[in-house]
Amino acid sequence: MAMPRMHVEVGSGTGHPLLLLHGVGRNGRDFRPLLPWLADRRTALWDHRGHGRSDRATGRYVVVDYASDVIDWIEHSDFEQLDLYGHSLGALVAMRTAAQLPARVRSVVLEDPPSPAFLADLSSSIYCFAFPLMQQMAASDADVETITARLADVRMGPGADAPRAGDLRDEASIRFSARCLKSVDPEVFTPLLAGRWFDGYDFEATAAAIACPTLLLHGEVECGGMLPSADARRLGELLSRSTVVPFAGAGHLLHWMRLEETVRSMLAFYESL
Repeated sequence: MAMPRMHVEVGSGTGHPLLLLHGVGRNGRDFRPLLPWLADRRTALWDHRGHGRSDRATGRYVVVDYASDVIDWIEHSDFEQLDLYGHSLGALVAMRTAAQLPARVRSVVLEDPPSPAFLADLSSSIYCFAFPLMQQMAASDADVETITARLADVRMGPGADAPRAGDLRDEASIRFSARCLKSVDPEVFTPLLAGRWFDGYDFEATAAAIACPTLLLHGEVECGGMLPSADARRLGELLSRSTVVPFAGAGHLLHWMRLEETVRSMLAFYESL
């Protein structure tokens, strides 16, 4: 089966290359808040299959499918060695890539990777209504303003008193999410909602196989994070060279909602390499 054509936006910096891998429903431009701090690096903004300007691959949207694209691209690239930064889905992809290409990956930053235990209980999580709505709005003909209003109004949790997304996030960041969704294949969400996202992916064995220095950033589940504290501790133990930084009172999208703290942790980690 042919590999989808991937879109990668490579910057003009001359420093050590850095590949940035976004979360589900977004695209490589999600990392623009970090770019001013990475001006000396040769950054590569990746669009996963089914996202942004990369090809669709209907029926092939489990985590190992996304990882196979990155692994293939690195193996055929001119980069002798590079750093990986992954958020959410991108963090899971970065883990598998580092485990399978130890000679090509110098370091990994994992921003709030969702744990299998968290996603197994998605129906009772803060995202129980958000992900189905995101699938409904993906590739929609509706304008950005309409999608923004729908996303802002969704309840973040199963309870009748759960806050709306618009109560937790500013409208500009929700508008960006809405624009990203217009270029997402709705089928991207099918295996996630069906509990099949981790098919063929052993979370703990993958983490244990990573030999490079790894920075793990995670929020709190009560605030929207996807890596419960117990799972974060276990992941930190499995990663042989880990540095773990919890973000108290933070949710899932750390590099947008807690930019200053994310940048400080990221730069300190890179300066230590």
